[in-house]
Amino acid sequence: MDFLKSAVASISKGPAFPYTFGDRVDIDQSIWTLHNGTRREDSSKCSIFSFDINANKSRQSLAKNALRKFRTLRHPGIIKVLDTVETDHLIYIATERITPLNWSTRRKALSEQSLIWGLHNVAKTLKFINSEASSIHGNVRASSIYTSESGEWKLGGLEILSSMKEDDAVIFSQGSLIPDIGRYTPPEIAKSGWDSVRKNPLYAVDAYDYGILVSEVFNGGFSGSDQIGSTQNIPLQMLTSYKRLTHAAPKMRLSVAHFLEQGSRSGGYFDTALIQLSEGIDNLGLKSETEKDEFLGELETVAETDDFPEEFFRVKVLPELLKSVEFGGGGAKSFGLVMKMATKVSEDEYDSQITPVIIRLFTSPDRALRVCLLDNLPHMIDHLSQKVVSDKIFPQMVTGFGDLAPVVREQTVKAVLVVVPKLSDRVINGELLRHLAKTANDEQPGIRTNTTICLGKMARNLSPNSRAKVLTAAFSRALRDPFLHARNAALLALAATSDIFSEEDCATKMLPTLCPALVDKEKLIRDQANKTLNIYLERVRKYSTTLPDTVLPPPEAASAPNTRISTPQPGVGGQVLGWAISSFTNKLSTATGDIQPNSNGAKPTPLERPSSTPPMNGLQPRPANSSIQSASHVPKVATGLRSAPIVPQVEDEDFGNGWDDIDDDPSAAWAEDLDQTSGSQGHTSNPSTSSVSYDDGGEPDFEGWLNAQAQAKTVPKKPLPKGLAKKTTPATSATRPAVASRSSAPVRPATSTTATRAVAPPSAKEDEDESWGDAWG
Repeated sequence: MDFLKSAVASISKGPAFPYTFGDRVDIDQSIWTLHNGTRREDSSKCSIFSFDINANKSRQSLAKNALRKFRTLRHPGIIKVLDTVETDHLIYIATERITPLNWSTRRKALSEQSLIWGLHNVAKTLKFINSEASSIHGNVRASSIYTSESGEWKLGGLEILSSMKEDDAVIFSQGSLIPDIGRYTPPEIAKSGWDSVRKNPLYAVDAYDYGILVSEVFNGGFSGSDQIGSTQNIPLQMLTSYKRLTHAAPKMRLSVAHFLEQGSRSGGYFDTALIQLSEGIDNLGLKSETEKDEFLGELETVAETDDFPEEFFRVKVLPELLKSVEFGGGGAKSFGLVMKMATKVSEDEYDSQITPVIIRLFTSPDRALRVCLLDNLPHMIDHLSQKVVSDKIFPQMVTGFGDLAPVVREQTVKAVLVVVPKLSDRVINGELLRHLAKTANDEQPGIRTNTTICLGKMARNLSPNSRAKVLTAAFSRALRDPFLHARNAALLALAATSDIFSEEDCATKMLPTLCPALVDKEKLIRDQANKTLNIYLERVRKYSTTLPDTVLPPPEAASAPNTRISTPQPGVGGQVLGWAISSFTNKLSTATGDIQPNSNGAKPTPLERPSSTPPMNGLQPRPANSSIQSASHVPKVATGLRSAPIVPQVEDEDFGNGWDDIDDDPSAAWAEDLDQTSGSQGHTSNPSTSSVSYDDGGEPDFEGWLNAQAQAKTVPKKPLPKGLAKKTTPATSATRPAVASRSSAPVRPATSTTATRAVAPPSAKEDEDESWGDAWG
């Protein structure tokens, strides 16, 4: 902490350094202090090596040599330097963000494939230093290696890196100043000193140290000289070459360049998918179509495994793939790999790297790319904001609803469910429903089926005001679809959305719509229809238990005097219908006591009966002094087309005189009651005169009811609901001839009635309710 304060204070007094120090990073076997840092200009991450000259003057030459080599020696395998500062008191080296390799190797957190890949990178770097730069690193070990944000191993520890062309190279005079250098010193140097380097091959020191590095990373550390040459945990393919790296004789050692060459042969220890991937990703844009497809296939295989560093795919491979998709013709296959790797990036990286590319790709006319985008939409939707989806993604996506390729239309319908949660209510209930209304009538049965499924799943996202109307129209149309699975999808959707409809809609709309499916030709549909029907019936039955028994006023206020409303008796076999209103008692056994005098005060004789009471068993006793009177007219019964006279049969016995004493016609009284009930202003029966024309056995006069209805036709009536009123009603004529009465009253003329009922036009409200959803029909 004291050093950090002094460093910050020195920065404020010293030259400008456009980086901010962060947390200190623990490293060992180094002359440097490492800090995490950020660049002030753009807040990008970095690492900062610092060296306090005043605190460690004996190793000042090592720090200055490392600074010089970092500035002049550039290679992908060496730590990338961003900026440096050197004063009389301090040295700062700002580099890319790095992490000490020891953090991972000591915990054995890296897989064998990752270790081999890292050793391959170090071998390529040492080959460059020994061969192209004609130099010796002299400090190769795990503490000198760091991992970048991409997971690649980067070589540091350049304190004694020296060119053999320099006579005063640091390695000869300052090599022994490196911390803990004795454990990694080759036998010849331990015996004769660093001057012996001049007498041996240039690669001898680095080959020996590289052999120790191989053992160190596979075993999680280096314990000392007894571990040198040990084959424990070393891959079998690497054993032979590894032993030659650590040979005691410098001239017998295998150079790092030869070790790399042997391992890169077909089937060698460096011939792995991850190594091939890392070498091929940089040149992806230069590959031919065949090479690119082959490379992407290998990349997909590698990406599906968990043995490789996520950082490499996230930082190194992902940007290259995005370039290939957008500019290099990588197409749908490259984008599919991008989506697999995108799950490993942070939210900030996703917004900065991937989201802009996705927005641009949705504007591409490439159908294969559009299908790939729609397929991967579930993976990217959580990273896209609602504004991006509504303003930039959805307007481009809806073009797929009208595409000529069925696969594009189908994938667009499927993708609706993914974007619906991030669309506004106005877009959902407006533009989106219009597009779905078209796909619901698509020529492809699979698209129609998927549209029904889509509507069922997004039902609760629809507006409550139009939800029931939209789904009723859509599902009703789907139930009439000739495609089996479209009908089944409608039934499943209806079952899943049963709670959306009101109980009245369930009873009046849904149940009538479902009933035809009960007799579908396919058993699959019939079975599902029964299940769905039971769901709606259960709702309706449960709701019916909450309804009142009646909404009519009490019987005393609703019924005329001396009338009684009969109640159907349950469980009476054969009784289907009964009279609703009766003016006399059904059960004669309940009639007790004496008959009260009539209105004129005269008691009826035992042979007389009230006009409203039908004869018992059709027979009445006849008084002795009565005579048979013949009817003056023969009654006629009206039929639908013509009427035929009915001629009474004269029997030998004289038993008809019992009907002569009938004063009133019961059928006329029944017709009179109907006239009063319907509110008509028809004729009324004269109580002083009666006309008995035909004995109907006490049955109600249907002709009288027809006459009452004809006379009431001038009274305006409320039109029947739409769907129940008939379009045309044929004219009905009923003619009944006048019948002569026994009394002196004139004969009532026959009445001819022709009633024609016009269909009531639907109201504007009904037109409005039924007009929506025409596109679904």
